[in-house]
Amino acid sequence: MKAAKFDYIRAGSLDEAFAQLGADDFGTKILAGSQSLGPMLNLRLARPGKLVDISAAAPLRTVEKQSNGIRIGAAVTHAEIEDGVHEALRGHMMHYVAGRIAYRAVRNRGTIGGSLAHADPAADWVLVTHVLDAVLEIQGSRGKRSVPAARFMQAAYTTDLQPDEMILSVRVPEASPDARWGYYKFVRKVGEFAEASCACYFDRNKGIARIVIGALDGAPQVLPDLSVEVARQGAGALTPHVIDEAIAPHMQNKDPAERMWFRTVVERSLCQALGIKGMTHE
Repeated sequence: MKAAKFDYIRAGSLDEAFAQLGADDFGTKILAGSQSLGPMLNLRLARPGKLVDISAAAPLRTVEKQSNGIRIGAAVTHAEIEDGVHEALRGHMMHYVAGRIAYRAVRNRGTIGGSLAHADPAADWVLVTHVLDAVLEIQGSRGKRSVPAARFMQAAYTTDLQPDEMILSVRVPEASPDARWGYYKFVRKVGEFAEASCACYFDRNKGIARIVIGALDGAPQVLPDLSVEVARQGAGALTPHVIDEAIAPHMQNKDPAERMWFRTVVERSLCQALGIKGMTHE
């Protein structure tokens, strides 16, 4: 199929983009990398009257090291994060994750802001920004506001973003030198969306212990009790039974095979963070 007819505007600045959004909130869609919206247009699942392409807007294309973390422009591509476009991203958890998103062709065009705004439950950035406690900078006709990534996604393909707003940047807090993280996802073949995923992040100096599972029916979910126990006991807290108990509240609509996938991604992400080969089995 081909997309329904629409007007296309390539915005060279944020002012131009917001002028277009303000003119017709509900008939206008923001276009960044088009790796999600493009297929939806072709299938006519989305039929906007106007597309505003923000991929060339300079303020959205920068990565900056700030005193308290890293600010990543919404139109920065997955490939640029993978390639370490800024030295602050080299060796970072986001650097690792970016190189495992879909295929290189997708990473060359897909953007971090576009992925977050699309809010696919299986998407990598939805999960990783949550576990890192990132903050999204958003702007619309009523001005700018900041929204924690953990509160931004409300349900599958549903976010806190209003029709006249767009994401400007993602701010990731600075990590301590001893911070540890892990990320693992189960995919049927390389490049596909995850069937189950888990990200964990531990920073003892800042009192942070967070394990989050993704690829659920909606937004990612924190495993609070397991997070605390792993921070307290390390590998000694890990057994299949303990992990099964931790994920159980989120497995009500899952079959035994799916529950095994989730147990496995939690185990392997934690083993990565803890630097061990496997957990203790009962």
